Amino acid sequence: MGFVKSRRVVYRPVKDLNLASDSPQFYLHANVKAPRMTGILVKVFTWFLESPIFGPLLLYILKGNNLIHTLITNAELDESPLYVPAHHFEDHNEQEVKNLDSGLTPQEKVQLAIECLPSSSEKAQNETNPSFSRWTIMDYYEAYSSEAITPRVVAERFIAAVDESSKHPLPMGFFINYNPDDILRQADESTLRYKKGEPISVLDGVPIAVKDEIDCLPYPTTGGTKWLHKERPCIDDACCVKRLRLCGAMLVGKTNMHELGAGTSGINPHYGASRNPYDANKIAGGSSSGSAAVVSAGLCPVALGVDGGGSVRMPAALCGVVGLKPTFDRVPHSGVLPLNWTVGMVGILAGTVEDALITYAAISGEIPSKQPSSMLTKINLPLLSFSKSIRDIKLAKYGKWFNDCSEDVRLCCTQALSELQDYYGWKTIDVTLPDIEAMRLAHYLTIGSECSTWFDSFGKKHIAELGWDARVALSLYGSFSSKEYIKAQKLRNRQAKFHKRIFAEADVIVSPTTGVTAYSIQDDALKTGELDYVNGGWI
Repeated sequence: MGFVKSRRVVYRPVKDLNLASDSPQFYLHANVKAPRMTGILVKVFTWFLESPIFGPLLLYILKGNNLIHTLITNAELDESPLYVPAHHFEDHNEQEVKNLDSGLTPQEKVQLAIECLPSSSEKAQNETNPSFSRWTIMDYYEAYSSEAITPRVVAERFIAAVDESSKHPLPMGFFINYNPDDILRQADESTLRYKKGEPISVLDGVPIAVKDEIDCLPYPTTGGTKWLHKERPCIDDACCVKRLRLCGAMLVGKTNMHELGAGTSGINPHYGASRNPYDANKIAGGSSSGSAAVVSAGLCPVALGVDGGGSVRMPAALCGVVGLKPTFDRVPHSGVLPLNWTVGMVGILAGTVEDALITYAAISGEIPSKQPSSMLTKINLPLLSFSKSIRDIKLAKYGKWFNDCSEDVRLCCTQALSELQDYYGWKTIDVTLPDIEAMRLAHYLTIGSECSTWFDSFGKKHIAELGWDARVALSLYGSFSSKEYIKAQKLRNRQAKFHKRIFAEADVIVSPTTGVTAYSIQDDALKTGELDYVNGGWI
């Protein structure tokens, strides 16, 4: 473990590294060394970790065994630290896009997004089967406009479906909180607007769920805990929620999540595990577990999540839906728990790319009064109706990283890549992306340090009220030093430079979203949560 003297890595300058496919750079697989623990084992482990005598030694061993000392603590880097991922906006004068002007209202932005959609998405509603399961946003809008169904009926069916999903023997754990009276009130208001022929936008009356990390009245914001709403009352909607309301969306409740976003399984010891609609015995993924599951189950076409390190994209992949983490600062963060403020972004889970596009249009754009105009960036939406004409797209693929997954995931993703190449004529460029494992650890250290700093503002008086897995996570997060945090930000800058070089040659970097498919929920994890950093590292 190198208790007295740890090894160190001396990173070569970015400019001296070859990023082509023939680069001699060594690929280091995820080096996760931690046993899976639940029940009494995780309680004993937590006790040792929080002990003032054994804790520091145990944390030192854990960090050493997982190469944090080697790749970060004692590493030597030339790069300066990058604390906030804000970059100078480069206008590439893209073709076949619509620009979302910062002065447009959310309703106007949604209308622009509709104009980007392919005509094939505007299919006629099947009136003989008015089930709302897996309907798209346009399905709802067309059904409401044609009076095939009303928002009131949809709300009643939604409430009945959520109630049914909460029953034993396997409660699905979709929501932490939802209010039937508030949902019906919104539905009645939307129904009246359609009767008058005055819907606000295509989102009017469309059910949208919100992760319980985002403020949305009349609900408390718990962050997956039992206490946070008492320390931090919800007094207003988050900016992204306000924008959805302005479009007439029907906000249907606060979805379940991994406690404090501190895990990837979505198993919450206070509110139950969010279960995968494809197999209720398996995880939905986290931390935006409930949001992914309600979309996958067809209860909502869209849900909001927050993504700090895959918390939207991972559950989206495991539940078979679309997950979008926008670029930093594209969606206002006001009204969102500051668990990890430089890496966590409001994201979108949707049944289709088109629905993600519409929702992104509605919530995107910084608040003009919060930034100088010189800092505002353009947000362009692709004209999906002309997607067949998008030529000469270059896909960057790092083969060793792409293939570092289970065989079934590799085959599926390889097939998807092949179909993109065949259908659009896109090209794949083989590249090397150095220091992948160091990047993963630097990210873990960054998100952990930010979460620990935020939690420290409560004086740790609620530590005993957390689930056991969250307590372990916070112990690890709190062990990171200022030196380690700064070196992690140096690695962040280093990776940004690598990515910029690759994006000079390619348009997209492709890889599987998760390394494994959804794994089974063990009964002993339901009350304590689970420590499963091996599966977590693969996800």
